[in-house]
Amino acid sequence: MKNYFLLSLIPFIIYVCLKTKKSFHMLQQNWYNDGNRYIKWIFNNKKKVFFTIDLCLLLFLVFFFLNSKVSMILFAVSYIIFILIYYNLMKKEQVKKPLSFTKRVRRLSYTTGIVYFLFPLFMYIFFKEKYLVYDYLILGLLAYLNYFIVYVANIINKPVEKSVFLYYKRQAKQKLKSLNGLKVIGITGSYGKTSSKNILNDILNVKYDAFATPKNFNTTYGLIISINNYLDKFSDYFIAEMGAFKRGEIKELCDLIHPTYGILTKIGTAHLDSFGSQENIQKGKFELIESLPKDGIGILNGDDELQLSYHLKNTCKIIYIGIDNEKVDVRAVNIKLTHNGTTFDCVFKGDKNKYPFETRLLGKANIYNILAGIALGRELGISIDRLQLGVKKVNSIEHRLELKKYGHINIIDDAYNSNPVGSKMAVEVLGMMPGKKIIVTPGMIELADKEYELNKLFGTYMADVCDEVILIGKEQTKPIYDGLIEKKYDEKKIHILNDVKLAFPLMQQLSDNETYVLLENDLPDIFNEK
Repeated sequence: MKNYFLLSLIPFIIYVCLKTKKSFHMLQQNWYNDGNRYIKWIFNNKKKVFFTIDLCLLLFLVFFFLNSKVSMILFAVSYIIFILIYYNLMKKEQVKKPLSFTKRVRRLSYTTGIVYFLFPLFMYIFFKEKYLVYDYLILGLLAYLNYFIVYVANIINKPVEKSVFLYYKRQAKQKLKSLNGLKVIGITGSYGKTSSKNILNDILNVKYDAFATPKNFNTTYGLIISINNYLDKFSDYFIAEMGAFKRGEIKELCDLIHPTYGILTKIGTAHLDSFGSQENIQKGKFELIESLPKDGIGILNGDDELQLSYHLKNTCKIIYIGIDNEKVDVRAVNIKLTHNGTTFDCVFKGDKNKYPFETRLLGKANIYNILAGIALGRELGISIDRLQLGVKKVNSIEHRLELKKYGHINIIDDAYNSNPVGSKMAVEVLGMMPGKKIIVTPGMIELADKEYELNKLFGTYMADVCDEVILIGKEQTKPIYDGLIEKKYDEKKIHILNDVKLAFPLMQQLSDNETYVLLENDLPDIFNEK
């Protein structure tokens, strides 16, 4: 009978493995519960977590009235059905960024496996027929609570993960220390970090050997990986993008890499939920500039009131860039924004000349990013003609107002922009395009109590520009819908979908001969409503 019991557990184990993969995916996208993000996700998604097919475990109560063999067969058959249902749901689910099977995930899988293995092992060793129903109910409950079991496994692994982290952190610090001639540039801000990093990298490489952190490697882990795996001894400059969800995180990154130069792009409301207040965001971003040495250089945005009003606790050299503020050190004037790119003249304080620049990049936001690159590049000894060449050669930045072709449709891919300023500018860029204009968006997140208000405002911007609006996620995009309706936008031109994959065939149906589609923001899988 014990062996039959063991056989009946095979479908249960397969089902738990499928559920665990999903739980790992959500845990990974929630930064392994940093700032309790995973737990918050669980209680913000009660329907997904608590109202599942696992509730059928209550049917196992009928096993009290059946003999053991029949109970074992029904238990195995139940989990075979659960597997088929769950697997079918997983196939239909939209996954934008799949689970990455990192070493950390593998370590977590061992711990989770042990937790799940101990219970059946104990039941098998001390097997008694009279306790069979209780065994099955306990196992059913373990499957039902899978998200929490993974949470517990993550806690168990914390000491191991901390020691692994400290090992690689020491390795990164030692490597940086060994690169004597290397100068480090830090870039942070609520918006535009990645664009500014890539633009600066292209500009500096007209004269120097510069290396920028890849993709969006902007956390402590990301910088450590970048240093240990990619940075080489031939680099003159290391450009580090720095992200943060709360105060103190930028300072932690600075203590790791010790930047000599710093660029602060723009301070806004991104991650307001985790920072807690606008003041905390402001102070958190300035941790970069206040960590620079006295002989360092900070580049600030003179059009950003939150940067102008801040009382800086550092005596390093500060260079202000801007467009509207006439008193800045480096300013863009005579700006011409078109659907083909941007041209402007650059004016330096104390120099009456105007230097023309051109770029294929779209939108006003990128002018600020380019100005930061020009300002720092000039301080690092790059001549005007080479700066002009560098700006002209700047490549389109992936998922940031990047022009693509999808059949006969022109895509403006702005999938990584999820902030109020960037989203508004993206709509303005769409407005400059010839032909029919369509937007596809799930809206903006992590804006705390301003989320409804700012998304509604976003909807009002769309109403003035877009011929068709495709919203992804009925609940998430309700504020945008309200903003559109407030502006008396035609309801027939608002299309609400719960799966972004369905947006592409719909785009084709709605398109004309010349159509531009703005893909504005692409929320992580943790926000899927499907």
